Amino acid sequence: MIKKPDISRRSFLRGSLLAAGATAFPAIISSSALGADGVVAPSNRIVMGAIGLGGMGNGNLGGFLGMKDVVVVGVCDVDKSHLDAAKKRVDDRYKNQDCRAYRDFRELIARGDLDAVSMATPDHWHALTAIACAKAGIDVYGEKPITHDLKEGRALCNAFKRHGRVWQTGSWQRSVDNFHRACELVRNGRIGKVHTCEVGLPTGSPVQPKPVEKVPEELDWDFWVGPSPLQPYCGISHWNWRWMLDFGGGQMMDWIGHHADIAHWGLDFDYTGPVEIEGTGDFPLDGPYNAPTSYKFTCKYVGGVNVIVANDKQQPMGMGTRWIGDKGWIHVDRGRTSSEPSELLKETIGPNETKLYYSRNHHANFIECVKSRKLTITPCEVSHRSASVGHLGQIAMVTGRKIKWNPEKEMIIGDAGAAGLLGRAYRAPWLLD
Repeated sequence: MIKKPDISRRSFLRGSLLAAGATAFPAIISSSALGADGVVAPSNRIVMGAIGLGGMGNGNLGGFLGMKDVVVVGVCDVDKSHLDAAKKRVDDRYKNQDCRAYRDFRELIARGDLDAVSMATPDHWHALTAIACAKAGIDVYGEKPITHDLKEGRALCNAFKRHGRVWQTGSWQRSVDNFHRACELVRNGRIGKVHTCEVGLPTGSPVQPKPVEKVPEELDWDFWVGPSPLQPYCGISHWNWRWMLDFGGGQMMDWIGHHADIAHWGLDFDYTGPVEIEGTGDFPLDGPYNAPTSYKFTCKYVGGVNVIVANDKQQPMGMGTRWIGDKGWIHVDRGRTSSEPSELLKETIGPNETKLYYSRNHHANFIECVKSRKLTITPCEVSHRSASVGHLGQIAMVTGRKIKWNPEKEMIIGDAGAAGLLGRAYRAPWLLD
């Protein structure tokens, strides 16, 4: 007897018509995709795709593959070796050959049956890929920093609001107990009035550039470069792209969505930004790697709070976030929390005090919000404001000037040259809209 196939959640809720112009793929998922117990109803199953299957992409894919109410039906990467490995991983999980593999994210999106996408491309692709998903009615779990520049961040947030989509940034520290607790202690006045916050991020590039070499056969280099300026291949496509400002922002932008994000959470600055930014950085002058190897800049906020962002070697506490108030300080990093006085960490948050958004599984929080349509723990606007700290710091360091910023209008005041660095021109035919 032929078993009746299960219909995807999107098809169940919205009908099975594919998006106009989409390639004709069936809007059905085999029953084997449910797993052995088959207990998840079609109307409650989240149909997912994955775009970008390098280090973070594979990590996130594993998180979603482990959920009974999620089925991954397609994977996408411009490197065939990554793509083949990801498809095999998905097929092995579901014990079938149903996962489709795509070299072009637009073809994955055009399936018409996706509820959500896990996206872990290099930074310079974040905005275009995510906005295309939003237009297609697809929710996105995307990596930090949310975008490659500040104007892209605003465009992405506007698109997700306009199309009513759910966004979760991979700023997973908000879903970890010691970060959550440290922020609650600060928000509830345990260190008094905060005047300074130190944000320690990793130091520089640990590698030397490779010489120009032949593009590997499995890699579509032109597509990988995408909207950025086309340039010779020098072995950078899977990790070292982050040291090149055309593609990433060095360790500073790699980590700004972690520890600066936590700084904002503790300070209740999730929906605002600094008003003045100034600092210095060491930018390599020779070779393709031009992201800062060391950096330090100060962001001044309304009310007089100064947030000092620097590589760990220039911070008293090294990596992590430290809030300093008139009654003490609290420092938090991965796996460690400390304070002065030390008794602060034993404090209990009372029932009538401020309680922050609670999550202990970042991937699960995203899936819950895809179903409920509520805000995730790291939604667009919050993630954009966290990344903006790094974007503005980069501009201040590159220009060597104090930047005056209007966080409400998101405008640099009185410096047209600096304002021109808020966004970038795209290589044809790519457009940001």
